[in-house]
Amino acid sequence: MATAALPLLAVALTACGYGSKSDSGDSDGGGEAKSAAHGKKLSADAVKIGYFPNLTHATALVGVEKGLIQKELGGTTVKPSTFNAGPSEIEALNSHSIDIGFIGPSPAINGYTQSQGKSLRIIGGSASGGVKLVVNPKKIKSLGDVKGKKIATPQLGNTQDVAFLNWISEKGWKVDAQSGKGDVSVVRTDNKITPDAYKSGDIDGAWVPEPTASKLVAEGAKVLLDESDLWPDKKFVITNMIVSQKFLKDHPDVVEAVLRSTVKTNKWINANPQEAKASANAALKKLSGKALPADVLDPAWKSIEVTDDPLASTLDSEAEHAVKANLLKKPDLNGIYDLRPLNKALKAEGASPVDDAGLGVK
Repeated sequence: MATAALPLLAVALTACGYGSKSDSGDSDGGGEAKSAAHGKKLSADAVKIGYFPNLTHATALVGVEKGLIQKELGGTTVKPSTFNAGPSEIEALNSHSIDIGFIGPSPAINGYTQSQGKSLRIIGGSASGGVKLVVNPKKIKSLGDVKGKKIATPQLGNTQDVAFLNWISEKGWKVDAQSGKGDVSVVRTDNKITPDAYKSGDIDGAWVPEPTASKLVAEGAKVLLDESDLWPDKKFVITNMIVSQKFLKDHPDVVEAVLRSTVKTNKWINANPQEAKASANAALKKLSGKALPADVLDPAWKSIEVTDDPLASTLDSEAEHAVKANLLKKPDLNGIYDLRPLNKALKAEGASPVDDAGLGVK
């Protein structure tokens, strides 16, 4: 496990990825609550929740869209904000512009380590899977053909970039992590422009999350590898829930209520997959102005699994992969998790507790 208390690399590290340059990201600056607060108010007047307008944040999309989060909070109002990059969401959490966030493992690890373990806790899971290596079938017909090609990842040091660099290393190929140059050319490309880069021939494929992977397939690319196949039980964390340590200390009842709501939301999503898919797409249309077409939405939704379990052992492995790629010095992740409120919510629903892989608060 990653346990030694050493600082991160000093080269332009941000909360979005190990060694990456900061993207400012876009926030709506605080959204309106989906439904009005009714009932008894908890210890806070409101809870500010941040998430991405992305299918891998389906718990938040559906929970807000359907009013399931607000319902559990009673008279305490949900105030949602959306972000397009990890740094802006971590900055918002640190400045108390949001209290709880849905975010990927790399930003969570960086946010925790950069604050010497004082800024956040991971309090739950949200999604597993939904990451694929998709390629131009005219240029790449087998995994071995990836060598010598140009493959996009979303950002230097982000979760998918680390996974791809680790896969390259396990193939015995050499790539300089910072420059992306070597036996494979790793081209850091924003997900929003990756489909255009593929169409123009600037890249031969991409290791990307949904729905970008399915957007590329709609442009003629083929799925060469599903990252789920590389993990035990085909599960790995793609989205966590984090909370400001201050908010957790000051308003534990609100945190517990949010977790009760996400457990119920995930249960509803799994019981009603078609209606949940439509709800998530409706939320995306409101947030981005455009719904996903069926040929992108359907395969993307199918490959993502909502989960209460943060899959802590896979986050620890992801950190180790970043260390191996020389993008991260071995971090101290002890105390990054506090799953006690989640396990309380799971028990109330008759579900089994989840494990923190030995990285929970003592």
